[in-house]
Amino acid sequence: MKQAAFLDRDGVINRKAPDGQYVTRWEEMEFCPGASEAVCLLNRAGFFVVIVTNQACVARGFMTAAELESMHARLCFTFEAAGATIDAIYYCPHGNEPPCSCRKPKPGMLLNAARIHNIDLARSWMIGDSTRDIQAGRAAGCNTIRVVDDAGSTDGSPDIVASSLFDATSRISLFEPPLRQPSHQSLTRYVSVTV
Repeated sequence: MKQAAFLDRDGVINRKAPDGQYVTRWEEMEFCPGASEAVCLLNRAGFFVVIVTNQACVARGFMTAAELESMHARLCFTFEAAGATIDAIYYCPHGNEPPCSCRKPKPGMLLNAARIHNIDLARSWMIGDSTRDIQAGRAAGCNTIRVVDDAGSTDGSPDIVASSLFDATSRISLFEPPLRQPSHQSLTRYVSVTV
């Protein structure tokens, strides 16, 4: 079974939009420092890298699912050009109401990815910047890391607190034994909706 690193998108891979706003255009996609390098380190350590992201901007009509998937495909290609492989992206396009099983803090996206990609959740990590990310990771049975800035909250009782995705990957290496050699040379990219 695969060992995965589940990554939130906004606030971990790229900078968040201001409160109440969304990243809806590629020109607004500003990557966090060290993000591609961190994914590259995860690849080298043998992790299957999966982005799991709530994107209510689709439900609220700020962008279509096709536009979001196009943005995610461009994100994957950009990281690939930097030598970093994102193996799968799962997103929840729903709003808070009506409730669904995929919107974090529910673990639906992680559970679906685990079923499809044969992932061992108990050996995997959820890395996010919000309490809902940590709750989703815990509900799925993963280890958890909360990425916080200097003023950030550590609510949610993560296993580890880190200052960035790059810092998180360094901290994982302190807890993990050496892993199998990575096999990312010919993987197919997935951009998936969890419904």
